[in-house]
Amino acid sequence: MLDFPPWKRLFLWAITVLAMLAALPSLASLTGARWPAALPSPMVNLGLDLAGGSHILLEADPAQVARQRLETMEEAVRDALRTAEPRIRHSEISTTGGQLSFMVEEPARVDAARGVLEPLTTGAGMTGQRDWTIEVLDGQRIVMAPTSAGVDLAVTQAMDSATEVVRKRIDSLGTREPTIIRQGANRIVVQVPGLEDPQALKDLLGQTANLEFKLVDSSVLPTEIAQGVVPPGSQIVPFSADSGQAGTGIAVRRLGGIRGDSLTDAQQSFDPQTNAAVVTITFDSQGAQRFARLTTENVNRQFAIILDDEVLSAPVINEPILGGTAVISGSFTVETANALAISLRSGALPVDLTVVEERTVGPDLGADSIRQGLLAMTIGSLLVIALMMATYGRFGVYATIALVINVLMILGVMAVMNATLTLPGIAGFVLTIGAAVDANVLIYERIREERRRGRKVIAAVETGYREASRAIYDANVTNFIAGVLLFLFGSGPIRGFAVVLIIGLFTSVFTAVTLTRMWVAMWLRRARPNDLTV
Repeated sequence: MLDFPPWKRLFLWAITVLAMLAALPSLASLTGARWPAALPSPMVNLGLDLAGGSHILLEADPAQVARQRLETMEEAVRDALRTAEPRIRHSEISTTGGQLSFMVEEPARVDAARGVLEPLTTGAGMTGQRDWTIEVLDGQRIVMAPTSAGVDLAVTQAMDSATEVVRKRIDSLGTREPTIIRQGANRIVVQVPGLEDPQALKDLLGQTANLEFKLVDSSVLPTEIAQGVVPPGSQIVPFSADSGQAGTGIAVRRLGGIRGDSLTDAQQSFDPQTNAAVVTITFDSQGAQRFARLTTENVNRQFAIILDDEVLSAPVINEPILGGTAVISGSFTVETANALAISLRSGALPVDLTVVEERTVGPDLGADSIRQGLLAMTIGSLLVIALMMATYGRFGVYATIALVINVLMILGVMAVMNATLTLPGIAGFVLTIGAAVDANVLIYERIREERRRGRKVIAAVETGYREASRAIYDANVTNFIAGVLLFLFGSGPIRGFAVVLIIGLFTSVFTAVTLTRMWVAMWLRRARPNDLTV
């Protein structure tokens, strides 16, 4: 075990030096020194508690998910009954009480209608229930009601989708290492380190970005719109504040049209004629076909561009738009157009998110956390170093050097992994230092024991490293399992602690066992001592 040929020593030193060099940019950043731009600069990101930033708690309304499901099912039912062969005629569909009900005009076709509607329902996860129930009342009336299991599944899916959309939007801001996690059934926690002003973040996350293209119902008079009276199948949508027609509304067909979920891209650009900021959107192949069909069948008719239940503009379709590309115009600035493009690119939120809690951690508080954490680590390290050197002499010096290299290697590995350092992560550093020193204590005490038993110097050192390493490996495997579980099931600061712990387990074993054994072997080969002072 004490045989270290030149190639092995070179390999171990190469790993050590490379890991230590990777830590230099992070150390330069912490001390305020300038790092040359021409050199690689892997960095350790600082968490919210160290760099400051914003903490926002978002909440969704499950009732909105239920309303959306009701509207989607209503449109699906209409399409299914209309396309049935032969067509199934029915009365106006009622959505009163959160359920769908309608009369089948021909009693003989009730069973056919039920057969057409059953494929529209699905199983609600592993509950054994359907997401909708279908009942026939009075021989002709069909009632479809959502089940509680179906609503719960829909809320879960909506929140999972909303979490992913929030993640994409924050990534588009260029921020690093945000924490975005679900909390409970209908809440999302967002933590963005380094973001001192959360207003832009709140504006971005608060925008649902639900884009729709709907045909305008030209049969509705302005006086009827002012009175809020529209025929069945239509609805009044207000103009947005940026449209130039704020305070008024327009009647559009409630069902049909095109949703923005078929977009593949959205970019801020400029109108070549007016040089005004606009947003250029691109549909996927299916969306492009639907948009081309909509504009081809409705030339010379108005269609409304609706964003989050507000009309941005209502242009006239002068000619079919066949290229799968459209332009959204309005009173945009470059900033608002770019924000809208980010929202559309990342996808529409399936449900509105409301900010229910907001906290801002200032950079001064983060700097205090770093200072106090580093002070605690420094004092603890100096005390440990003094104890090791006083107790084990030369071997204590080896343990001290290994300890310093261990800390630098942890920083270097974290920088290469682009990991985040949090205040609990600094606690992980302190724990790792203790674990590394503990490994050296086990080895040195075993060497002492072997010398007391009468073994010669080289035999005692070799036996001490071999026997103590077994206990060290067993302990670190247990700690590794605990660290993995903390990382998988923890969140935010807990995961930061787990990252440092897991990395520290590997580096501490490497430095406390492998490197110190190499140094001791080289000293023994050179000095050939007759006795050891351990």
